Order: sequence, then structure tokens, then C-alpha cells
Amino acid sequence: MTKTLPVLLASLLAVSTVAAPLPVLAQQGQPLDRIAAIVDEDVVLQSELDRAIQNIKAQYAGREAQLPPDDVLSRQVLERLVLVKLQVARAESSGVKISDQELNQALNAIAQQNGSNLDALRQRLAGDGIDFNDFRASVRDEITVQRLRQSFAQSRISVSEGEVDAALKQQATVGTQYHLAHILVGLPEGATAEQIGTGQKKADGVKALLDKGELDFNAAAVRYSDSPNALEGGDLGWRSLDEIPNAFAQMMTQMKPGDVVGPLRGPSGFQLLKLVEVRDASAAGSGQTITEFHGRHILVRITDQQDNAAAKAKIDTLRARIAGGADFQTVAKESSEDNNSKGQGGDLGWFPADAFGPDFGKQIEGVTDGGVSPPFRTDAGWHIVQRVATRQTDATTDNQRAQIRETIGRRKLEEEYNRFLQELRGEAYVNLRSGDRAEGASTTTPPQS
Repeated sequence: MTKTLPVLLASLLAVSTVAAPLPVLAQQGQPLDRIAAIVDEDVVLQSELDRAIQNIKAQYAGREAQLPPDDVLSRQVLERLVLVKLQVARAESSGVKISDQELNQALNAIAQQNGSNLDALRQRLAGDGIDFNDFRASVRDEITVQRLRQSFAQSRISVSEGEVDAALKQQATVGTQYHLAHILVGLPEGATAEQIGTGQKKADGVKALLDKGELDFNAAAVRYSDSPNALEGGDLGWRSLDEIPNAFAQMMTQMKPGDVVGPLRGPSGFQLLKLVEVRDASAAGSGQTITEFHGRHILVRITDQQDNAAAKAKIDTLRARIAGGADFQTVAKESSEDNNSKGQGGDLGWFPADAFGPDFGKQIEGVTDGGVSPPFRTDAGWHIVQRVATRQTDATTDNQRAQIRETIGRRKLEEEYNRFLQELRGEAYVNLRSGDRAEGASTTTPPQS
């Protein structure tokens, strides 16, 4: 039997659905592919659900005891597939499109990360019984969901300088990171007293099982957690105190690896949190320097009224004007479609190369001071960028603030996006038909102590 792909690839297969065609008439000797769930105007087929369950079981080979009973696992995986369908549909309705070129680049990257090329990846998938077209569709869905999450973060998540300043005052714990796992007993928006009581009872029951040693934390998360990462044992990875909700952060410094706290009531429901391990991740000392660029740009957006070809033609014309002697700032004020920088002649101030993404950074690094790049495209549209000057700067303090800002933003995004998923699920028409089960999420309840 062919070995399964590394964790990155296996995780992708576990969480992603595949593009499902509508059921077709059965070929001779072949049964119809049953519908496992209706999700608004889309469906999850039984074959999709079966493949996803098989992928989960392959990841838990040798640890099957940690998985819940088959009917519970089926419900959990089906809910996950439903959420993916809903996110993909929301992303596509918002105008997110993944081109074949982007998809091919992602597939090549996955192959390279697994030490092979695309042909070898295709053969390895076939050896594991995975259809390459199904896998390709899964990767497209995964990228689409990531793009939706990025858009959500840009539109709804902000971190103030005051929040960064407050976090900097907690420097007594700088460098300490905590590897965490959690179990969430979810509550709906505007939960009734009865629903809250039921959730509290379930959370207390899970805690009792853990305290008695009847189930380890990972297995309990797989079996009972309502979090999207339940099938990964509730693993939250490494976090600094800035990324941990305040209710838990105060306890964290008093806990030892292996300790479990909770249940505590949070925005999404009741949570149990486990401290897996602690490490010192303090950054290198002072004196770290980076190259910063002072740049200006002109943006031409791609819209319903201005397609890619029209936007490219416009940016080419603007580039030709500048090459012919027109002043960059004047052209930017007249024609740039970036309202944030247009009034300043396209001025973006000082920034590190990766501040606006790798494509932008590559272009500004590729010209000399005073030079203007050729037109290039990003998710925002078509650009030209002028490099005004460069400098070396001590980035220790800036990096520290940027890191804190990023960690606070990640914590906020996790909380807000989970609420968004709950709203998305609650607003959708979902009919779960697998196993003749009525619509609704898993309500697996631990035995009471």
C-alpha cells in the first residue's frame, strides 16, 4: 500500500470538499451517487463524504481509538463539507475567482513541498486511490476559502496603536509561547437559557471524562468539540499571550504542560483549554536592519465596467506617457484608481519590500532609485511603481510592534471568523440527508458523571 502524503497534503484532503457535479443517471451496473446534503443551491454527494471520511481515517491510522463512532464521525465530516460549500459559494458571489494559472502554481507548490513534481504527485495520489481531478478541485476550493478569509480580515479586522502599546507593556512575558489545544461546546447566536444549560452540562461532562483519565484531550476534541479544528484534536498551535483570550491568558502563566482549564464561557460557547507545552521564542537582540523603499504607484483596477484587457491597455498608456517624460506624480494624481494614495501623487511612503505582497516587492526591488517598473498585475489590478529611494533601518522596535499587531489580529480574526461561520451556517438552507438524519449540527453528548 502506498504511504499517505505528508501532513500538509493530508490535512488539505481532510478539510476540503471537491467540486460535485449534479447526480447523473446510473451507468449499467453502477448505482446512483446519493445526495448526502443539500446546501442552498448546491449538494454534497455521498461519494464526497465517503472520500473525506476515508482521508480522516487514513490520518488516524494506528490511532483509530481516538476517533468517534462512525455515525458521529460522519456527521462531523459532513458539517465540515457543508461549511466549505457555504464559504466557496459566498466567496464566488463576492467575485473571488481562482484562475487555472493560480491553481497550477498551487499544485506545483504542493508537489515541491512533498519533494516531488506534479507527475509524481499525480502518481502518488493514484496509488492512494485519490482521483487527481477531485484533488485539483479540492485545492481550488481551499484557495477560494483562504481568499474569502483574507478578504474578511481586510474588511473587518483592525488593530489600534493603543492595543499594540498595551501589549508592549506586558514585556515581562516576551519570548514565551504556549502550545495550546481546545474543545469548544458551541452555542448559537442569542442562545436561550435552555441551550446555555445544555451546553454547560456537555462541557462539564467532557471535563469530567478528562479529569478521570477516561479519554485523552485529543480524542475528546475529535469526539465532542464543535470547533472547525475538532478533527485535528483541537490543536491551536503556538500562541503568545497576545493571541490568547484574556480570560485564559491570566491563567496561562500559572499552568504546567498537560493542565486543562475550563469550561469558560466565551463568544462562541464553552471552552476547555489545554496547555500542551511552553517554549522560549524570544527574538534576536537589537541591531536588526532591513532595507526599506520609498515608492509611488499608479493603480488601474479591474471591474465589471473595466475588464482585464481594458485595464492593461490603460496602464500601458500611462506607462508610455511617463516614459515619454510626463511627471509620475502628476499622472498618478490624474489617473490612479487608488484613492488612498492618488491625492499624494501615488506616494506610499517608506515600506519593506514585502509590505504590499511578493509581486509588488519583486517589482520595486527590480528597479533602481528613480526608475519605473513595467506594468504588473496583483489582486488589486494593474500597477506601475516608481522607486524613489532606499534606506537601511533598525527594525527591532518596528518588527516587535508588527509582530504584536499580527498576533492580536490573528486572535481577533479567529474569533470573528468563527462567528461569521456560525452566521453563514445559520442563514443557509441545509438539509442533511446522510443516514436519514434531519438538518442540524452534531449534538454528541458525553456520558454524565
